[in-house]
Amino acid sequence: AAGLAAVVLAVAVGGAADVRSLPVLPRAASGTTDGTTDGTADAGVRATGETTTVEVVMRGMRFHPASVEVPAGNRLVIEVRNEGDDGHDLVLESGARTGRLAPGERETLDAGVVGRDLEGWCSVVGHRRMGMVFGVRATGGSGGGRAAGEEEPEGPAEHGEHGEHGEQGGAGGESAASAFDPMAEPAPGFTARDAALPPASGDSGPRVHRRTLTVRETVREVAPGVRQTLWTFGGTAPGPVLRGRVGDTFEITLVNDGSIGHSIDFHAGALAPDKPMRTIAPGESLTYRFTAERSGVWMYHCSTMPMSLHIANGMYGAVIVDPPQLPEVDREFLLVQSDLYLGGQGGTADAGKVAALRPDAVVFNGYANQYAYDPPAVRTGERVRIWALAAGPNRPSAFHVVGGQFDTVYQEGAYRLRPDDPGSGGAQVLDLAPASGGFVELTFPEAGTYPFVSHIMSDAERGAKGAFRVTD
Repeated sequence: AAGLAAVVLAVAVGGAADVRSLPVLPRAASGTTDGTTDGTADAGVRATGETTTVEVVMRGMRFHPASVEVPAGNRLVIEVRNEGDDGHDLVLESGARTGRLAPGERETLDAGVVGRDLEGWCSVVGHRRMGMVFGVRATGGSGGGRAAGEEEPEGPAEHGEHGEHGEQGGAGGESAASAFDPMAEPAPGFTARDAALPPASGDSGPRVHRRTLTVRETVREVAPGVRQTLWTFGGTAPGPVLRGRVGDTFEITLVNDGSIGHSIDFHAGALAPDKPMRTIAPGESLTYRFTAERSGVWMYHCSTMPMSLHIANGMYGAVIVDPPQLPEVDREFLLVQSDLYLGGQGGTADAGKVAALRPDAVVFNGYANQYAYDPPAVRTGERVRIWALAAGPNRPSAFHVVGGQFDTVYQEGAYRLRPDDPGSGGAQVLDLAPASGGFVELTFPEAGTYPFVSHIMSDAERGAKGAFRVTD
């Protein structure tokens, strides 16, 4: 346990912004006191005229070897080869860098004359935080290497990815978290995402559902005045809702139109993940086919590492597989709860906050408080079924309707409560761990506004709330 804690602490030191859109902030050169550097690697050392050439392999979210030594004054040439299954690059704090290398690609990086220690990393969002860091150690010479006996650092340079400056997620300038006001109202004419759920097809017998989900990087508002660049399945977060019955087959084609590798994992299917859940590079596609053998509301999500960041940045959705003989109701709704870890305004999620379990907002269907301002409409006496999924990646849900009581509770594949059960009572909450789902049913006894929340009240107060507008 102590060893694991040390690893987690070491990995948590680094940030996760894509430094292609951030200025490089190298650590101080030897002999400076103000934390500045000229961005070069030589630190004023006299060039020897010799070259050190090393080979570095990218594989398994690591550089192999993780560090190299070079005599101070030598020119360093790094032959970089990607043997992993995702795109990577190598960035040195001096500003030298490779391009983004797809699996199987290689590139030669000329780091120039080296006179001091240098830190390096992969700049793909989240990879540095997972420990994909690299070190150059200058040996000999007077201002180059680490002093004898000086302790090796446990993680990336402190400021290498702005982890302490609120500029995570590939966007400098304004922090989206500072722009988030949980009491802010959307602009006039705001329309919430439609939470109404169409019924499954009435066709008899098993069906084949064919769908193409295209990965798109989309700038979207997630709260009034708060914009994030989301990685999405089809342009929305949550992604499109898929619905069917037990015995139906789903044939889903994933097309990656993003800028980094992505994948998809359907909890509704049971099959070996090796091939259908593999990461595909930008421009590639794959077809994922499964048969729904069990009912429930199932999560789907990107499973490319760091998985938590890909989910937090919008890559999740729901597959609803109806239980056999599911009764008809007057209205059905779907609410997918998720956590927001806001990076820069217009940037991607802050991986540091994801790893630290520190969400800025918790929301239903991708936007904070949206159903408080555009409530779904219901009539008194109508039977209403509300499907709920806790997509996370980290926060559970305690779904509750203020002023309502549930007479039916279906959770993770089983009924916990039915109105016709002898001696049955009622329920006040549907409690869901991350990645779990179910539904509740109720009727509203009189006209009025019935708020709904996650009864983890701090989450309700930062966006996980809405309301039903009930009329006669």
